[in-house]
Amino acid sequence: MSISGIFGKSNLSKLSFTVDLPPEIYAETPFPLKITLTNNRKFLPAFLIRLTTDSFEILFPFTSIRSSLSLYTGISFKKRGPHTIDNIRINSVFPFNFFTRFKDIHHTFNCIVFPVLKPCDLSSLYEDEKKRKGEKISDRLGYESDVVSIREYVRGDPLKYIHWKATAKTGKLKTKELSALAHRPVIIDFEKVPIENIEERISSIAYAVVQFCKKNIPIGLKINNNLYLPDVSPAHKITLLKELALYQMDSQSLLHDQKPTGFHFFATEDVKTTGSVNPKKTSVRDNTYQ
Repeated sequence: MSISGIFGKSNLSKLSFTVDLPPEIYAETPFPLKITLTNNRKFLPAFLIRLTTDSFEILFPFTSIRSSLSLYTGISFKKRGPHTIDNIRINSVFPFNFFTRFKDIHHTFNCIVFPVLKPCDLSSLYEDEKKRKGEKISDRLGYESDVVSIREYVRGDPLKYIHWKATAKTGKLKTKELSALAHRPVIIDFEKVPIENIEERISSIAYAVVQFCKKNIPIGLKINNNLYLPDVSPAHKITLLKELALYQMDSQSLLHDQKPTGFHFFATEDVKTTGSVNPKKTSVRDNTYQ
């Protein structure tokens, strides 16, 4: 029994975790949450470490000494706005499954969830400008006009823009960079968008922001007495989406439904888990976390 206690307590010591949230999280849209366990011990591997929160749990079956293991769990948030992942705890039945020892991790992870993207017809904000002022060729890179250069393939590049001749010569995937059609800028006035329901209006404008930036159409936003001038940069898109995500968010709305919903997990390394840990029989609390 004493041997079980010594190894069980040691198994939860000198472990650290990191949680990596993606830069863009949208309400009601599942996304992969990366969790990394690092075993800082010199001698004892980490066995059967289970991390749990209020909404999901994930099992790290084996982590070697002085090494890390990253797993992904699919989660989603129901509403836009600030969200928190907290009440984190680790536990393990190692070594004999007689006891389940656990430790509370007193750390929280915060993020801002963007609105649900709702397809809408806001094209009039763009079409009228295009008809009145037209288009022009820009030096900005895009996917619409003449070839500017050839570069290394980047994950996410459309397959139709791969330069097959250059790929065959070099043995590496190459992508054609094209000049974009520069459209006249668009500014959306939040109060003038003809959608009565506030949440639907926010979701529709968020969709327009994403689509316009994707098409290299400069977009601006007038909201909360603030004017954001048109731009297409990733940082500008994030700024607009954050403004929409936090619109009319008060303390009362932040108290409800701010927990994620969990789905599943999978490993980034060749680690496979079969079966499941037996139900715990006795819990031994250990509040010391390293």
